[in-house]
Amino acid sequence: MNRLFVDNLTVIDFSFLDSKRGVVGESWIVDIELEGELDDQGMVFDFGNVKKSLKNQIDELADHKLIVASGMPGLVIERSNNRVDIGYHNQQGEKWIHRSHADAVLPIDCEQVTPEAVSGYLVEQFENILPTNVDGVSVALRTEPISGAYYHYSHGLKKHRGNCQRIAHGHRSKIEIYVNNQRDEQLEKEWANRLQDSYIGTREDIHQEPTANSRPDNDSKTNNNLTFSYTSDQGYFEISLPQRCIYLIDTDSTVEWIATHIANEVKNHLPHCDIQVKAFEGVGKGAIAER
Repeated sequence: MNRLFVDNLTVIDFSFLDSKRGVVGESWIVDIELEGELDDQGMVFDFGNVKKSLKNQIDELADHKLIVASGMPGLVIERSNNRVDIGYHNQQGEKWIHRSHADAVLPIDCEQVTPEAVSGYLVEQFENILPTNVDGVSVALRTEPISGAYYHYSHGLKKHRGNCQRIAHGHRSKIEIYVNNQRDEQLEKEWANRLQDSYIGTREDIHQEPTANSRPDNDSKTNNNLTFSYTSDQGYFEISLPQRCIYLIDTDSTVEWIATHIANEVKNHLPHCDIQVKAFEGVGKGAIAER
C-alpha cells in the first residue's frame, strides 16, 4: 500500500461557537494523506487533482463559516427557506444569536467543535469525489506555530464580494508592532490580550436588538448584548452577542483597517515615535500600517 501526502493544502479561516469563550475566530492548516494502490500512471492520486478537488471541497464545506456543534447543550438551531437561525445561552445566562443563509453555517454532529470532529466530518464528505483506487484518507488540522503574541477574532465584511461578507468568520492571527524600528513585545501582548476572542464590529452595523418572536430562544433577554446586521450580496446577516466580547471600530474590519486602527492608537500614546504595525489575517497574510 502507498500513501500520498500534501502538507499545507489550504487554511480554513472560520469561527466556531465555544461554550466558554463564545464565538471564536480560528485558522487551521490542513494536511492530508491518501492511501491506495497505484493507478496506471503510477500514482495514488494526481497532485494537481488533490490540490484542486479536495481543496475546493474543503473551502466549500468549512471555510469562512460559523461552525457549531449541534449537540452542544444550550444550542438551538432553526432552519427555514434555506436560512438558519442559531441561538445559544451559556450557564451564566449570556446569549448569542446568529442569522444567515444556510451556506454560512456548518453544524456538525458533536458536542464540541474540535480538530478531530471537523476532520472526521471532512473525511466523510470526501468519499464521493475520490477515485476507486484510494482506500483511505486522513485529514490533520493544526494551528500555525507562533512564538510571540497572537489573538483570535471574528468579523464580517459586508462590502466583500466573496465569503468574507459572512458575518461570523474569523482568524487566529499573530501581531508584530515596531516602535522606532524595534519590536515591542509588550505592546504586542497588550493588543493581543485586548483583541483575544473578540468580535471586531463596525459601529455603523450596530442594529436594534432582534424582536423576541424572531429569536430561536424566545424567552431570552439580551439587555447586555449588541446586535450587528447588514444585507450583502449573499443576503441578510445578523449577530447578537455580549458586549464584553465586542471590540468596536469606526471602519470596516478588514485587516488593513485593523492594522490602521492599532497603529493610530499606538501613535496616540507614543506621538514622537515611528510606529509600524504588521497585522496578520490568519496564516501568512495581512497588512502593514505605518505612522
